[in-house]
Amino acid sequence: MIDVSAIKRVIPHRHPVLLLDRVTDVVPGRSLTAVKAVTCNEPWYAAVDDTARPWEYRYPPTLLVESWCQAAAFLVGWARPNPDVLSGEVMLGVGISGVRFGGPVFPGAVLRHHVRLRRAVTGAAICEGETAVGARTVLSVADFVLALRPADTLLRAPAAGERP
Repeated sequence: MIDVSAIKRVIPHRHPVLLLDRVTDVVPGRSLTAVKAVTCNEPWYAAVDDTARPWEYRYPPTLLVESWCQAAAFLVGWARPNPDVLSGEVMLGVGISGVRFGGPVFPGAVLRHHVRLRRAVTGAAICEGETAVGARTVLSVADFVLALRPADTLLRAPAAGERP
């Protein structure tokens, strides 16, 4: 069981955008299972007023995808953690495809992210997987591509004539 403090040592996400609560299983270089509990106390529900209908509390689909992507980043970063985006290698999500949603998610749900590393080469990785609430698949991802780049090349201004 990998808790929040250990997750923070691998990926740079912090409150309010750290969307993983724990990693329950990891096979380095192959797969992982991570968990995120959805609660009504999350910042994105602050604008939902007391007269809201139940469907207005559905978890934002973009955050569902982001949470799964953080699990993928954790799997890819497990062997070379970098919680400081200003040094070392920076992990960038560069593409995602084949995203399918299987219905809404509401507060009280426990998201179980399953991520598989399909391919890793120097400087890049491709993951796939799904998210379930109980037995129901609420998200599937066919391809998520991560690129690893040296932080110094991303932080410095391009030299004259150099492409940004």
